[in-house]
Amino acid sequence: MGALQTILDEIAREKTVRAVILAAKGPVFCAGHDLKEMTARRADVDKGRRYFEDVFARCAKLMQSLVHLPRPVIAAVDGVATAAGCQLVASCDLAIASPSARFATPGVNIGLFCSTPMVALSRNVSRKHAMEMLLTGDFLSAEDAARIGLVNHVTQDGETALEGALELARRIAAKPPATVRIGKEAFYRQAEMKLEEAYSYASRVIVENMLARDAQEGIGAFIGKREPRWSDD
Repeated sequence: MGALQTILDEIAREKTVRAVILAAKGPVFCAGHDLKEMTARRADVDKGRRYFEDVFARCAKLMQSLVHLPRPVIAAVDGVATAAGCQLVASCDLAIASPSARFATPGVNIGLFCSTPMVALSRNVSRKHAMEMLLTGDFLSAEDAARIGLVNHVTQDGETALEGALELARRIAAKPPATVRIGKEAFYRQAEMKLEEAYSYASRVIVENMLARDAQEGIGAFIGKREPRWSDD
C-alpha cells in the first residue's frame, strides 16, 4: 500500500500522464490484506488495535487517492480480486477483466465483514448485488462482474485484461487531458449531491469548461471539420 500510494502521489503531480493502469503479475490480481501479518499483531499490548487502525486508515486513503487522482485509472484484472483487492477494483474509474478473473468480498466467511470494501463496492453496483456479495462471500465470475457493473468489459479468450486496458487507455489518452480531469472530478462530486444541487454544480462546471481553451478549440475544429489540437495541460 505504501509503494502504491507513493506512485499515485507522483502521478498526481505528473502532467504528462494521460491514463493509469493497475495490473498484476501472476494468478492473483490482489488478495487483500495479509491475514497472517495482521494476526501476528494480536500479540501487541493493545491486541493490535493501533496497528489495525493504521492499516485500515492507510487503505482508505489509498482508495480515495484513486478517486481523487486527476487522471483516469483502469484496473486490468487477470486472476482473483478478493476483499480489499475487490475494493481496489471498485475504487478504479474503469475495469477490464479477462475471462479467468474472479471477484469476492469473502470476509463474512471468516468472521470479518468486508466493511471497508463495502464502501467502494456499494458505489459501483446496486445495493442488492452488493449485499449479496457481502453476505455470501461467494465468488463472482468475470461475466457476472460485468453484468452487475463491477467491471466494464470482459476480454475475449486469448486476450489479457492488460491488453484490453491498454486499448481503452489509448482511447482516453487521445482526449483533451484538461477536459478529462474536469470531468472525472465533477463526476464524483455530483454523485454525492442531491439532484438540484448536482445540476447547479454541474452547470457551473460546464460554463467554466465552455470558456476553456480546449473547448474553444474542440468546438471550432468540429465546426471547421478539422482535427483538434489539444493543449498539454
